[in-house]
Amino acid sequence: MGKYDLIIYEQKSSNTLLTIYEVSHFVGLHPDMIRRLFMLGLIDPRVEEPDMLFEDSVVTRIDKIMRLKSDLGINLAGCGLILDLLDRIDRIERRLLYYELKYDDLEKGFARKF
Repeated sequence: MGKYDLIIYEQKSSNTLLTIYEVSHFVGLHPDMIRRLFMLGLIDPRVEEPDMLFEDSVVTRIDKIMRLKSDLGINLAGCGLILDLLDRIDRIERRLLYYELKYDDLEKGFARKF
């Protein structure tokens, strides 16, 4: 075959996939710090092999981590806990909104019958 191997990444979402160096550039951190955040489980790549590729949403997550760390003096483990709790709250709020809208539709349908 040829001198170079062709690697095709399947993209399952509409998010852009970024290399560790692109993420590093966007957040203003050294790639080693991005690797550290990965090793601590604070960020997850979409693809790990042969090179880590991250969804573009990881940039926002890293910004939140660094704000919590610098502004509030929270350690990285605490940042992970806070972000996990914020994610859970967001999912609960979205689920609540879904059921509120569903209830409103049922209520309107019930009111039309009488």
